[in-house]
Amino acid sequence: MMSDTFLSPEWFDAYVSRVNADPEMAAIAKWFNASWFLIADQTRKVICVEAGQITNIVHAPRIDTRAVFGFRAPMATWQKFISKKPPPLHNDFFAMLMRVPEFTIEGESLVAMQNARALQRMMNLMREGA
Repeated sequence: MMSDTFLSPEWFDAYVSRVNADPEMAAIAKWFNASWFLIADQTRKVICVEAGQITNIVHAPRIDTRAVFGFRAPMATWQKFISKKPPPLHNDFFAMLMRVPEFTIEGESLVAMQNARALQRMMNLMREGA
């Protein structure tokens, strides 16, 4: 596998740069303060966000690493989501939550929805590196 595959440290380096330099994120996410996680198969990563900026990625979170909410899906589902031209229902995390049974939200979904616009932009920026 390539070293810049989804959820690798190299992939996250590029992703953090995209998110933190994004003018739309700067405009809409200043109140987004939460640590959240992504799970693909057995891989779990925690993304720490302060004022809409990613401040840390925990690549090897321990069982006591706190994250308020997160998204779980098989790697194949994530690969569809981050592709340049995602298939129907995989182009937006809201569509996936409603129509892709293997894509789930865990934890405090209220916090996710309170930051839905910023989270949507942050998730869409995953695709721009594809």
